Amino acid sequence: MPSVETEHAATGGMRLAGAGARRQLPRRLGWAIALCVLAMLWQPAAGFADTLFESLRGSWSGTGQIRYDDGQAERIRCTAYYTGEGVQLRLAIRCESPSTKVEIRGYLNAHGDKLAGTWEERTFNASGEASGRVAADKMSLSINGGGFRGSMSVSTTGSRQAVTISTEGIKMKSVSITLGKS
Repeated sequence: MPSVETEHAATGGMRLAGAGARRQLPRRLGWAIALCVLAMLWQPAAGFADTLFESLRGSWSGTGQIRYDDGQAERIRCTAYYTGEGVQLRLAIRCESPSTKVEIRGYLNAHGDKLAGTWEERTFNASGEASGRVAADKMSLSINGGGFRGSMSVSTTGSRQAVTISTEGIKMKSVSITLGKS
């Protein structure tokens, strides 16, 4: 009886479908299934931004609070608009209090779970680069530029959204709002 090596050499490197090959089939099938599962688990990381961005797109409105660097705080009414397609998101958030307006604009691109783009606040004349991460129903951004730093987080639960912004280097210290889909 020829050895496996002899059969392997005689068939030009191909294995004959004998009992050994049949025993390897479940092992190979197991590896194939494991690779498919890993591929499926890898895909949602890229899909987090798609899913979150899709849930944000549209018009929102609600109320919140703005805090200033002198310790004062005011109630604000806000509207938010999100547009874009796929892994791109444009945002415009406008808030008004009796004494001021806040107008935030941003443009974000997602690469997997990483976010990059631009951010500006027009009333307080601040703009900069934005970078961060997205995971499931939340995005977290760091904002830097023009003598200020800040952070922004947006999270959704169903038709509700919470936006929190903190800054350093401008009169506006923070904005916290809760919005509902319009």
